[in-house]
Amino acid sequence: MVELAAKKRKILGKKVKSLRAAGGLPAVVFGGKEPSTALELNAGQFEKVYAAAGESTLIDLDIEGEKEKILISEVQHDPLGKLLHVDLRRISAGEKITAAIPVVIEGESQPVKSGEGVLLTLFLELEVECLPADLPHEIKADLSTLNEVGQGITIGQLPIDQTKVKIVGHEPDELVVKVDYPQVAEVEEAPVSEEEAIAAVEATQEKKPEEEEAAAEGEGRPAEEAPAEKEPVNRE
Repeated sequence: MVELAAKKRKILGKKVKSLRAAGGLPAVVFGGKEPSTALELNAGQFEKVYAAAGESTLIDLDIEGEKEKILISEVQHDPLGKLLHVDLRRISAGEKITAAIPVVIEGESQPVKSGEGVLLTLFLELEVECLPADLPHEIKADLSTLNEVGQGITIGQLPIDQTKVKIVGHEPDELVVKVDYPQVAEVEEAPVSEEEAIAAVEATQEKKPEEEEAAAEGEGRPAEEAPAEKEPVNRE
């Protein structure tokens, strides 16, 4: 079980800037029958925990010696990616919870590898409902089972115990990933604007009189006279 240390936070409001400057991270834990509690986390430790657990793994939260199970509910960052605030959700062992679980693609499909097919990923995460102890960290989709174009992996084929973990809002025959035929992009002719069409017509109309005039000049021009034959000179 991943662990995260925290202590109750006394610094509130705009003063939390000084907390962040000292390496702290403001947080709040909520849910269950207990009131929401403002907390202070170590920013460095939280980043490591978040990288390992994400938002789909139960965490043991230690608040000054008092432990409770939580899920990371929301993480806020500033525009530069710096941590600003964290929401933590209390989890009761005997109550079902819902959580968004990432779909992890693994393995390799032969048609995709050869270029015969392309992979379509239809879901990057799925919402599940289950008891906390049955919550999966991730859901894997193994592409090595897809040996032909047209094959796919459905919700019902995912490798989780769906008698304990219910995938919410989807039917068992819905596709999660599929190998499809590559689509050949059609090359469309660029549309001609009204101005371009008018200019083309005018250019054609201007050219025709010039061609007709040149032809007329050619018809009216007399043929070049052949040089007159010289009379023979009598040298007698």
